[in-house]
Amino acid sequence: MDWSKAAIAGFVAGVVRAIYDYGMYCLIMRGTYHGHEEVFRQQANYVLYPVIEILIAIAAGLFFARSYSAWKPGVKGGLAFGFWIGIITFFTTFFIPLVFKGFPYFLTWCWASIGFIGWLLFGAIVATIYKEPAPN
Repeated sequence: MDWSKAAIAGFVAGVVRAIYDYGMYCLIMRGTYHGHEEVFRQQANYVLYPVIEILIAIAAGLFFARSYSAWKPGVKGGLAFGFWIGIITFFTTFFIPLVFKGFPYFLTWCWASIGFIGWLLFGAIVATIYKEPAPN
């Protein structure tokens, strides 16, 4: 396993994922948040969001590389990886309305779907960048 190549693949996919999430959550879904200020008006440092997302992506890239033999080579294997990670995060998103009072349930479906597609995108990018060398 090439640790540096896996970390670079995770970093690149994390940057793409952060841009994708910004476009989806902040630009396309922006109007959906109006009327729910009690949930979405939080005092937060927004710079930390892409940083944390990229760190998670690096860890996921290392996990993909470590489990590389379990996936088909190429983009198909990356999509399979993204599918399974996406399924896990899809269902965990449904805990949000249970934790945050006033969180709209329909938005959970939106966020879960956006996250799932994001993980598919992540898997495709990581699989494109990270390839194991052929055995001799």
